[in-house]
Amino acid sequence: MFEELSSRHRLVRFDGRGLGLSDWNAGVHGFERYLEDFEAVVEAAGLARFSIIGLSQGCAMAVAYAARHPERVDRLVLLGGYAQGWRVRGDPAGAVIRRSGIEMMLAGWGRDNPAVRQMFTALYMPNAAPEAQSWFTELQRRTASAENAAATLDAYGDIDVTGLLAKVQAPTLVIHSRNDAGVPYEQGQMLAAGIPGARFATLDTANHILPAEDPAWQDFVGLIRDFLAEEAHR
Repeated sequence: MFEELSSRHRLVRFDGRGLGLSDWNAGVHGFERYLEDFEAVVEAAGLARFSIIGLSQGCAMAVAYAARHPERVDRLVLLGGYAQGWRVRGDPAGAVIRRSGIEMMLAGWGRDNPAVRQMFTALYMPNAAPEAQSWFTELQRRTASAENAAATLDAYGDIDVTGLLAKVQAPTLVIHSRNDAGVPYEQGQMLAAGIPGARFATLDTANHILPAEDPAWQDFVGLIRDFLAEEAHR
């Protein structure tokens, strides 16, 4: 995805609080803190007006930023996103899985036995090739401590940007996998229904994270290329 985007555009991305190459001494977690981090990256990169591609929980941040700073956002692309976190969306079974996942993270995330991380891989990339699943399972351990992984998942549960959707002014494309086990399809529909004029596109896959070998990958790439090209030729 990063190769595809950076081949045609300037791509600025960052690792979230306590994740990846960001400082693992993360301090306080929470949606407002994550949004402050995003705003800080925008200012540090000197971005005056730009498009945002939000992935998963990043969609809520993209929505919140676009609602607060409409003058700075050209376009929004929201992939596999949600307006309501797992505590808010009224899905008791999904909430049980996440609460259990937090406890499992704290107990077994960093172990050599990958069972806990494999559970999340199965949730987010169920139809990926074994090589891609193994890569993602190991990536989880390399990019988060058990404490930060658990704190991040816990913070995601309280997200609710439903009240901000109508304030988004930027042209928006919402993309969601039809059988996404990580984020309910209905959450993608909610984003598109709440953002004025938003388009909604469905990918025929169960993968929340799309490996390049997924048949839906080319559809996804084509949708993004065409949507961002509209801005370039406006």
